[in-house]
Order: sequence, then structure tokens, then C-alpha cells
Amino acid sequence: IYGMEPPDSSVQSPDLVSLELTVENVEKALQQLYYDPDMEHKNVAQKWLTQAQTSRQAWQFCWPLLSPDKLPEIQFFGASTLHTKISCHWADLPTDQHQTLRMQLLSHISHFSSGPKMVLTRLCVALASLALHTMPQGWPRAVADMVRVYQPEKEEVNAHAHCLALLELLTVLPEEFQSCRLPQARRAQLREALAGEWTAVCPLLRQLLQRQEGNSQVKERALRCLSSWVGLDVPLHGESEGLLQDCFAALSDPELFDTAVETIVSSISQPDCQRYTDALVNLMPLVLGLHDQLKAAARDGDMETSHGICRIAVALGETHSRTLLEQVEHWQGYLALVNMILFCTGIPGHYPVNETTSSLTLTFWYTLQDDILSFEEDKQVVYLQVYRPVYFQLVDVLLHKAHFPSEQDYTSWSSDDKEQFRIYRVDISDTLMYVYEILGAELLSNLYDRLGRLLMDTERPTAWQDTEALLFGFQAIAETIDVNYSDVIPGLIGLIPRISISNIQLADTVMYTIGSLAEWLADHPMMLGNVLPMVLQGLVKAELSVSSVSTLKRICRECRHDLAPYIHDIMTVSQVSVTIRFTNSQCMWLMQGLGFLLSALPMEEILGSLTTLLTPHIQRLDTLAHQEPSPTAKLSIIHILGMLSSLFTTLDISRQDEGSEGTTPAQARPNPVVVVLQQVFTLIQTILSKWLSDSEVVEAVCGVFERSVKTLLNDFAPMVQQLSEMLGQIYSAFPQASALDLTRQMVHIFAGEKDHFSPIQALIELVTSTTLSIFQQGPREHPDIVESFMQLHAQALKRKPDLYLSDHQDVKALFYCGVLSLKFPETPTAKSACMFFVSPAPLHP
Repeated sequence: IYGMEPPDSSVQSPDLVSLELTVENVEKALQQLYYDPDMEHKNVAQKWLTQAQTSRQAWQFCWPLLSPDKLPEIQFFGASTLHTKISCHWADLPTDQHQTLRMQLLSHISHFSSGPKMVLTRLCVALASLALHTMPQGWPRAVADMVRVYQPEKEEVNAHAHCLALLELLTVLPEEFQSCRLPQARRAQLREALAGEWTAVCPLLRQLLQRQEGNSQVKERALRCLSSWVGLDVPLHGESEGLLQDCFAALSDPELFDTAVETIVSSISQPDCQRYTDALVNLMPLVLGLHDQLKAAARDGDMETSHGICRIAVALGETHSRTLLEQVEHWQGYLALVNMILFCTGIPGHYPVNETTSSLTLTFWYTLQDDILSFEEDKQVVYLQVYRPVYFQLVDVLLHKAHFPSEQDYTSWSSDDKEQFRIYRVDISDTLMYVYEILGAELLSNLYDRLGRLLMDTERPTAWQDTEALLFGFQAIAETIDVNYSDVIPGLIGLIPRISISNIQLADTVMYTIGSLAEWLADHPMMLGNVLPMVLQGLVKAELSVSSVSTLKRICRECRHDLAPYIHDIMTVSQVSVTIRFTNSQCMWLMQGLGFLLSALPMEEILGSLTTLLTPHIQRLDTLAHQEPSPTAKLSIIHILGMLSSLFTTLDISRQDEGSEGTTPAQARPNPVVVVLQQVFTLIQTILSKWLSDSEVVEAVCGVFERSVKTLLNDFAPMVQQLSEMLGQIYSAFPQASALDLTRQMVHIFAGEKDHFSPIQALIELVTSTTLSIFQQGPREHPDIVESFMQLHAQALKRKPDLYLSDHQDVKALFYCGVLSLKFPETPTAKSACMFFVSPAPLHP
């Protein structure tokens, strides 16, 4: 703070609570707030000053605080107090004092026009608040009066300061209107009144911007003032249109460029501008007139200038796309604007290191495409004839912008730059998807032809970036568009093996491209041999692990019924890779892919393949189970259990039984997953005996069974008895939410089955009894258990109300637990209690 002296540390801070509201005491409190080192004293001062501002005496003591001999921070408090009183306690002031208060504020703003700036701004905000309270009845020409009072003659000594004060006042007035809380009817009335005052503001701003000898500071404030007023939807015609042209003239002044850009963009981005079609059409030559300046900035690497001009072009082209398209007599002007935006999209340099402009344009291309396709068919034909060539050029530009830099340059990029570039390429791929809506199958043919020429031309060396960009374009479209009908995909599949992969970025894109064509490969399985070996080669390279695992998973999911010739190679490579190369998440993806793969095998082969796949991991798990607990052992146990869960999530053989005739019914042969789970059940119990108190290990164990139950459904029946017993034991010994969640899944599948009702009922009774004990001891520390417990009983009520007919089930206590759960501050817990009370339980016969 400007000039306050710190208090003498030997002097005790005043007891503000008992102080009278006087100017002297306010100053003491401010001194204590700013300089007392004791935070408790500061807080007391803050509270006292806040109360002082809301008191009736504040209307009187604020004025002496604004005396010229006071320090700036004291004057600032006085001005802030005035604003607080006017904005929040206006009704306390008698009507006959409104005129006096207005004149006092006008006088003080004139006095503080030379500063301090923070005091002037608060006084302007206070007067703006007063104007909003009294317009239009009490002060019908408020803005015109402000302009008259503060627009001095040029020869006056304080002319410059008064001009800046006036602009500050005119700038904060719309801002105060936007931020204050008003009833809807009053807000509409004030908006209309302010819009009517624009006729006093617009000529003033034009006059200031057109001054040849005008001070840059004044012009900048004038531009900011216009930005503030355009939020009121001021009309964009007549003199306002001229004012906007003055803003374009300001772009030639380097000191005003940034502010002029902000003002122009905010002005033409107002949706209400669409009403003024002629003004928008007249703006196009002004924007197009910036093209030479844009080209020069791009040539010279002036990112700030190119960025600003691009923002203006996009604001006009995107906000008013449909309106300008409809002005068919001006189609050449709008086409020129579109081409100017295309130049911005292709501006030289690599995003985000050498340029940041091109990303501003990407949403424009979606908007233009969407607007063109929204017209009636006969008009669409005309617009497509004009703009399809532009969109073909756009494809070239986008693929060029998606190019990776040289490996040497890319290595020098920061990790943040690389991440921004990755996101930028995602945005480009989204844009290409929209471009496809305009260009259709011809786009794919175009990309294929270019890729073919690139790969077949053995005389000229090809930069890997060119190949990668074309594949990237294919992949972007195939990822979201159904390309199964495309006649170029067979040729593409044939070209992919010809790609000389010498770079990780190219290799990744090859992988993702193959993955995006997985559904097509499912319809054309004879082509799998062309690309699957490349995927398997990628699996053994650590740097390609993410893309190759993702692609293999997609192929296993879509093409699982056609992978029998390749299953040995897939299993062999996967087992090696999962053991030594992959991160935790990549192992899970791979196991899910193998689950899809094994699901399609003949029933008699699944168990053998499953055993071969899992034996190394189960042996490792057995070793870990007999070791003393340690952080390393824990991570390994959770990792192996996670792989089992991932595998069992997708290993679903139920479809093999659909429509099969003359085969052994599924019920007569145990599900391979059940066989494996029964084999490792004792091992899992051993793990639990050592890790029962560790919620993460217990959660991982429960996850294995929960995924299996969800996938196998009734095929899990052989394990219901022993799993119910184990669940009851582990929950009784150490209650955890994951055990309740697994119990809920068991209830959902098996509670309605007569053969399994008894073990399920015993399990429900046991976990309920244990949880009731938790409620008796105080459940507040266990919101996760309470949440899962309520969800369990909501499911039980819905699935099998007979569970509550037992003498061992204390229904009243359960009801009371639900009431207590409703009081929990955690939203999910309270929500689960609500689900319990509204469960649609069927009536018991």
C-alpha cells in the first residue's frame, strides 16, 4: 500500500470492538489491517471495517476519507464504502439526497481524474451504480450528462486527465450493469435505457479515435470503452458502423493493435450483429484489406500480428457464416474471406513452436460445412460447387500442418510442446471427419491415390512425414466413419506392408490405421495375413507397445472368429511381451484382447490355451503368496490379479451355445473360467490370509470374481457356495466395501435361483450382522462401506424380498441404518440410502 507507516510494535493494537465509528477510528483499523503482523488482529480489523461499511454512519464518514490530504489506501476505502452503500443500501438514502450525492460524486471524480487510478475507478463504479439506480426516471440523460460534464475544451489544463476519467466512467457503467443483480423486468428497462444513451457515447469515441494528434492512451481507453458497450447489443449500423471502421484504422498503430483486435472481435462476435446484414457485408472489405498485412506478418514470423488478424477473420466468418452465405450477390467476397481463413489454417511453421494461429481456424471449417449442409438440396448443390474445391485444398493444408518436424527438431521440443502438438493433431483429425461430410468417398480415393504414388515411386526418396500424414488422414476418417463399403480399403491394406517403417511416429500411425480398419478386416478376413504380422512385430518393441496392444485388442475383438491360423503366434508373442515389456495398463488391454481371442476357440481347446497362458502367472502368484508381505510383493499380486480380471472380463463363451444342435449342453460342461478359478481358489485364500487388512489386495481379489460373475452369469453357479462362504469369512474378519460390492453382484445373479437361495441368504445375514455392529460403533468413518451396504440391500429388496423373511434379519435395525445413511454428507452415500428406500420390491404373495 502506498504510504502508510507501520504501527509501532510497542503499541498495543486497539480494541476495535468497542470503538466508535469515526474517521479517526477507521484510519486506525485500516492501519491495523495493513500492518499489524498478528493475523488475528488483521481479521478483527477486517470484520470491523466490513461492519462499518454497512452502517448508516458510512454515508457520512466516507467523504472525509476522500480528503486530498489522506493517504491513497484511506481514500480507496472511502470510495469503496461509497460503492457498497450505493449498490447495497440504496434504499437507506432519502430521495431528496440523490441529486446531492450525484453532484458530490461528479465533483470528486473530477478531482481524482489525475489519480490515484484505483480511487478514480472505485468512484466511477460508485457513480455508475448510482446511475443504474436512478435511470431512466430520476436521471433520464445520465450518460449524456457525464459526457457534458467531463468533455473539456482542448486548451484546459486538465483536459487529458478529464478525458481519461470520462472514458473510465463510460467503461465501468456497462460492466456494473452486467455484474449487478436485478429483477428481469428492471434489467430489461435499464438495458433499453443504456442502449438509448449510445447516441451520446458513439460520437465521442469516434471523435477521440479520429484525432490525428490524439494520445495513444486515450485511444486505447476509447477502444476498451467500445468493448464494454458492445455487450449491451448496441446497433451495428449508422455511426456505429463508422466507429468500427475507426477501430480497423487503429490496427495500423502498433501500440493500439492488441486492443483494437480485442475490440473488433468482441464487436463482431455479438450474435445480435446478424440483424445488420449490410454492416456485415461492408465489413468484409475491411477484413480482406488486412490480408497483405497478414501475409507480411506470416513471412516475418510476427506471430502476434498474424494471430490478431486471424482472430478478426474467424470472428466474422464463423459467427456470421450462414448470414454471409445467404448474401449470394456478395459470394465472391465471402469466398475471398474463406480463402483468407484457409491461409491462416496453413500459416507457415510448426504448431505450437513456430505458430499458434492455425488452431484458431479449425472450428470455422466445421461451422461452414454445417451451414452449407443445412440448406435445401437445390441450394446445397450450388454451395458445394463453390466450396468443395476449397475443402480439397483444406485437406492438403491440414495434412501438411499435421506433419511431424524433423527428428532433430522434435527431440528439442519440450514435453509440453509435444503434448500440445498431439492435441492439435486430434483437433485436425476431428476436422477431417467434418470435411468428409462435404467430400465423401472422393476424399478417401484422393488420399489413397496420393499414398500409392508416394509408395510406388522408388526413384524419388520420400520423407517419412509425408507417408505418416496421409495415413493419419485415413485413420482419422476410418476411426469414426463407416468405411466398409469403400473400394479403396483393399488397396490400402495392400499398400501398408510396403511402408518402410524407420520412425516411431510413423510406426504408431501404421498401427492405429490398422486398428481403425478392424471392422473391415472382420468382413474381409483373408486380408488379415497382410497386416497382422506387422502388429505382432510391434508387440515386441517397447516403444510401440501402446499402439500395437491397442490395435491387437481391436483385431481380437472384431476378428476373433477368423484368427485360428494365427492364434499360436499371437499367444507366443503376447506371453513374452506381457512378461517383460508392458506397463500395467498395457498388460490389462492385452489380456482383454486375449479374452476375446480365446472366446472364439472351440470349447475343448479353451481350457488348454487358458492353462498355457496363465500357468506362469499363477506360479508367480503362488510364490508371492508364500512370501512375507512387502510393498513389492503387494504390487505384483495386484498386477497379476488385475490381469486375471481383465482376461475374464472378455472371455465370454456364451454365444457358442446359441443355436448349437446336437452338442453337449453348456450346463453339462464346466466353464473354463470356473475350472481355473476352482484351481486357484485355495491360492487366493492363502493370499487373503496374509493380506486381509489391505483394502487394495482384497479389492483386487473381489475384482477377479466380480468380473467373472458379470461375464459368466449362470455359468458361475458351481462356485456360488464356496465363494459365498469365503466372502462371509473375509467380511466378518475385516469389513471392506469391495466384498459388499461382490455380494451385491452375487445377489443380482443368483438370489432368484432356488438352488442358490440358501448360501446367498446366509451371506446376506452375515454381512448385515457385521455391518450393524459398525453402525453401533459409529459408521461415520466408513462412508464407502455404508454406501455399498445400502446398494446391496437396495438390490436385495428389488431382486428377492424373501431374503428379509428370515428370523435372523433385523429389518427394523436395517431401516434405522438407512435413516442414518441419509444424513451422511457424502453425496454417493446419501444417494445409495435413497435408492434403498425407493427400491421397487414386489409384493410377497
